[in-house]
Amino acid sequence: MKLSDNFSLNEFTKSQTALRNDINNTPNKTQLNNLKALCTHVLQPIRDYYLRPVIISSGFRCTALNKIIGGSPTSQHTEGKAADIEIWGVRNIELSDWIHTHCTYDQLILEFYDGVNPNSGWVHVSYTDGENRYQYKQATRNEKGKVVYTLR
Repeated sequence: MKLSDNFSLNEFTKSQTALRNDINNTPNKTQLNNLKALCTHVLQPIRDYYLRPVIISSGFRCTALNKIIGGSPTSQHTEGKAADIEIWGVRNIELSDWIHTHCTYDQLILEFYDGVNPNSGWVHVSYTDGENRYQYKQATRNEKGKVVYTLR
């Protein structure tokens, strides 16, 4: 099933962890509509601008899958509102800054970008049909390994 010109449902639901654990990672109608909105308002505009595939490393996660991988119980991934993405050959900091200035989004996190390796980390982006918060953060680990979020 196509969600937009360049994105399919399979890209958002495929999961080796779900397969290994016999978890049905199929979104319901509301979650599917949220995925379509995410594609329409954020991911397709990115694809259209960069003219390169947008790699989805984590898309939709049903509650059972989210729990088994240790995701936050309030993760927007479980609602079909979020994706973790990269574009090979585009620095993740460039990608996150482009989204910030050109897209409507709820939450945007430049995750574990080290400032040295252009493709270090990934970009988490979410969209909601409600009121988007435009939260732009960067996730790093402190000296004790704890995740720390700072505003960008």
